Amino acid sequence: MNKIFNPNNPINKLCISGMELEESGNSEGAITMFHKAWDEATDDYERFIASYHIARIQKSVTDKLKWMETSLQCALKINDDNVKSAYPTLYLHIAKCYEKLGDSENAKRNYELSNSAKAAHTDEGPFYHGTKADLKIGDLLTAGGISNFNPEIKMNHVYFTANINVAGLAATLAKREGRERIYIIEPTGEFENDPNVTDKKFPGNLTRSYRSTEPLRIIGEVTEWMKMTTTQQQEWREKTAKNKGEIIN
Repeated sequence: MNKIFNPNNPINKLCISGMELEESGNSEGAITMFHKAWDEATDDYERFIASYHIARIQKSVTDKLKWMETSLQCALKINDDNVKSAYPTLYLHIAKCYEKLGDSENAKRNYELSNSAKAAHTDEGPFYHGTKADLKIGDLLTAGGISNFNPEIKMNHVYFTANINVAGLAATLAKREGRERIYIIEPTGEFENDPNVTDKKFPGNLTRSYRSTEPLRIIGEVTEWMKMTTTQQQEWREKTAKNKGEIIN
């Protein structure tokens, strides 16, 4: 199964709504929303995400362990590069649960599995950059641009993704005028997981979002992708405007 993270997927949207309730202090509303996501999930990918959020909000270590192991089993069934970045996080949460329960053997085993999964994960692309800038093949994208989320911040990195849906969202949110564009890029140097999304809302780096201090070379352009509706665009612009979280720059 190849299941690309889609920010407009109904289950993802339910979980995001649950997280918003959680952040506002409404933990009962949040758990109701996460269980609704679980009940309405239609495949292992959606169940993996819903059960992770149910696990996060559990007060009982035993219940947290049960739901986190459910999330891991759903993720392992998918066996997909888009999900593998979540393995280290899931194993780590499970290890901590076993540790709190005094089961040192299972804690040690899951800590080791977390470290192994972290070392094994690599992403070979293809990679995309969403923008409204009119660029051409061979141009270099460099750090120093203004953040789409806070116009007062000059970014120390240039950002990209292996998920075309996320690149499309970035193009939609780009501040400048012009039509939305998605360029195919290749990094010219080392890159890292984008810490602004990794293990923040969802486990691991499901959006396959990365950043680099080195330039990105444009090697092509995507001309067709599933563009968001006007309503979806407005929803995301409103979410962005309300987002007061710190940007890790």
